[in-house]
Amino acid sequence: MHTTAHSPTNDVNPSITLASPLSWLKAGWADLRRNPVPGLLHGLVLAAFGMALLWLARDQFWLLAGAFSGFLIVAPILATGLYHVSRACATGRCAGMAEVLALWRSRDQRLVRFGALLALAGTGWVLCSAGFITVWSDVPIRKPMDFLQHVVLNPQIGLFEVWVLLGALLAAPVFASSVVALPMLVDTTASVQTAVTESWRTVANYPLVMAVWAMVIAGLAGLGMLTGMVGLVVVVPWLAHSSWHAYCDLTRRTADTPSAT
Repeated sequence: MHTTAHSPTNDVNPSITLASPLSWLKAGWADLRRNPVPGLLHGLVLAAFGMALLWLARDQFWLLAGAFSGFLIVAPILATGLYHVSRACATGRCAGMAEVLALWRSRDQRLVRFGALLALAGTGWVLCSAGFITVWSDVPIRKPMDFLQHVVLNPQIGLFEVWVLLGALLAAPVFASSVVALPMLVDTTASVQTAVTESWRTVANYPLVMAVWAMVIAGLAGLGMLTGMVGLVVVVPWLAHSSWHAYCDLTRRTADTPSAT
């Protein structure tokens, strides 16, 4: 692990373009193919967890919404070990699950605190969503089919569209706070505040690129969930590895020889 954080990247890197997310996905896919076991194990665990949530809360819409909001927000924390795998791949080394588990056994309090903050953000979204739909909907929303019928398929324009906009507005600061911060916390000894500040600075430097990257992440995660969670087995590690390469490009991190954590 690096002992210091990277210097703030106030200057804009001209090599970062709207096509950069495709190169990050390509590099992430190459990492997954080069060392598939840690990534697929992460994906399998998270997919199984998602299936369990879906089954347990299948008839309770707000419980299901809360569970999946928390799952989607906290899942990136649970996949942070894959940043270490990608970092090792850059030096031609395949890091195994033993190194990933060692990262977790270190009980890095920065990751714990950041994970708690993300969980709090997810809870806030569910509460806002519940309050908004309860006030605006003409009928009570108790089951997933109620939401589909009376909100998503509501013939009157407004409720579903505003709900989606509200979700995007609440998700944007979470994304801006974590897109660079999470890999930086794994890669350096930066404080949570420093990492989040650098993440926001990066989003400010490349707003359109980061908007595209956010949509790519949301789209692939959505596809993974629409396959009954099975697709997450591949999507989770692919996005984790790709996010590492996004971090490296956005912060101009140079490849070096990582030490085992």
